[in-house]
Amino acid sequence: MSESRGTRDAGPLAIREEEVELLPIRAQGAGGQNVNKVSNAVHLRFDVRASSLPDPVKERLLALRDQRITDEGVVVIKAQQHRSLEKNRADALARLAELVARAAHVPRTRRATKPTRASQRRRVEGKVKRGEVKALRRRVVE
Repeated sequence: MSESRGTRDAGPLAIREEEVELLPIRAQGAGGQNVNKVSNAVHLRFDVRASSLPDPVKERLLALRDQRITDEGVVVIKAQQHRSLEKNRADALARLAELVARAAHVPRTRRATKPTRASQRRRVEGKVKRGEVKALRRRVVE
């Protein structure tokens, strides 16, 4: 994990650490007596609209159908998988970087194509043949 002071790598983009709010919280679930005393989980908050990300990336990030993004445009990630605060902090930042990298990917625009002349001919021939089969099922008039 390459981490320089001040920025976090998110593929071609970098997330500045002063834009990320990390709050230590108590983890949920079983853990004995220690779970009630130690804050090992991390709540990460990242305001997309106030960030230094490029505008197209912000738009794609806000357009993602992800439950971690609130209506106000704040990404909220809760990391409590590990027992140490540092590992949970790194996990939350990595998940944020993955989310931003996914939004940074520009989907290729689809260009409509015309059907080939041969495929049009095959389609019409198939329709004619099907019509002939149905015509043969009709009552014979003499």
